[in-house]
Amino acid sequence: MADSEKFDLVIIGCGPAGEKAGAQAAYFRKRVAVIERAGVPGGSCINTGTVPSKTLRESALYFSGLGQRGLYGIDYSLKENLAIHDFMHHEREVVEMERRRILKNLELHKIEYVQGRAAFEDAHTIVVANNGSPRRFRGEVILIATGSKPHRPAEISFDDVHTFDSDTFLQMERIPKSLAVIGGGVIGCEYGSIFMALGVKVTLVDGRDKLLPFLDSEISDRLRDRLKELGMEFWFNERPVKVENSASGATLHMKSGKKLETEAALFAAGRRAAVDGLALEKAGLALNDRGYIPVDAHYRTDVTNIYAAGDVIGFPALASTSMEQGRVAVCHAFGFQYKQRVASMLPMGIYTIPEISSAGETEDSCKEKKIEYCVGRARYENNARGHIAGDTAGLLKIVFSPSDKKLLGVSIIGENATELIHIGMMALDNGLTINEFIEQVFNYPTLSEMYKYAAYDGLGNLAGHKLREG
Repeated sequence: MADSEKFDLVIIGCGPAGEKAGAQAAYFRKRVAVIERAGVPGGSCINTGTVPSKTLRESALYFSGLGQRGLYGIDYSLKENLAIHDFMHHEREVVEMERRRILKNLELHKIEYVQGRAAFEDAHTIVVANNGSPRRFRGEVILIATGSKPHRPAEISFDDVHTFDSDTFLQMERIPKSLAVIGGGVIGCEYGSIFMALGVKVTLVDGRDKLLPFLDSEISDRLRDRLKELGMEFWFNERPVKVENSASGATLHMKSGKKLETEAALFAAGRRAAVDGLALEKAGLALNDRGYIPVDAHYRTDVTNIYAAGDVIGFPALASTSMEQGRVAVCHAFGFQYKQRVASMLPMGIYTIPEISSAGETEDSCKEKKIEYCVGRARYENNARGHIAGDTAGLLKIVFSPSDKKLLGVSIIGENATELIHIGMMALDNGLTINEFIEQVFNYPTLSEMYKYAAYDGLGNLAGHKLREG
């Protein structure tokens, strides 16, 4: 085997964390190599997860007319046997554009992009196998950014024809007439609502008794009620223990004895670090009991020159945070006085139909932590832009301290929730009170002005809170 090629930084994985970390190090004139196992860059963010599912969501809203049903009272129907391939034309365009952007970014930063399967030889050396002779890379610093992969329970027969995981789901040949979604987490709720918008009969199965339990309960309940109104069926406190695939679909056998027959089934119940074949043990690394690489506050592993960032380290496993983790990791590794931490205030964005976003505390978390709080609400049905957009079921909810009116958290369900959350985030990150929303002038008509009316509602509730205390 040839001698090692020497780099300041060797990155394994070219998803959001790997790309941004590489660009950050190269900006400070470090020699960087990025190794990617797949035939294309971008990781699951670009190729199987974030971008494809969000693009599919927009296509579903467009073709189904669901976003305008409140406006025109129209119920659009899709043609029979609509193929995923036809329906995903826009998705393919967006994905290809993002792949080109990533490669261009690497080229501009003079980063060496290597396609092949990486494995540790020791804590500083990576061997990359491809169709030619293996190459050896020696890095002063190594960053693991290989992402995560869906958990496939041994008792479930995944044939990727009728029974899928979240990475293979969009490879199905046509849109089914019925779909079982196993898992009421983010991925399950997103795909369930998207395919329901396309007229698919969706049954969501979850071993718990509520959707997205980390959300504010009022928001979670509102999502469930909205999806139920649109036709989704829920099987809570149920878990499949066996799947039988046939020519016509899949049959799911539940632990309770119930049976569910469906054309297609999506298992979206858990992920784990994608480290197969990396030979972590040769570098002195091991996964934690949750199946991820443990790191410290600077994203350094137990081996001082090896860092890890993105989904491979677990929660929050968001593209937005993965990018920042990668940047922080390399800044710490090389002592750059630049990006020292990932912001403490992180937004949660869930691209269901309707979409959801939150930041900071919720009413539930305040109760758990015994934080005294007060609530303010603004409803889309009382907002002119909400009516113009055809969304009258949404809600913006703020949680604040009754003693000084300092904002504690924001939760939103409805049109543009993932955009609106950033206004609340800025107030949260800067320790502002809800008076700030009242003082500001918002464009009219906008959804953003709901912050003002949520604050007014909060002041009214605060007056009642003080009256009850008195």
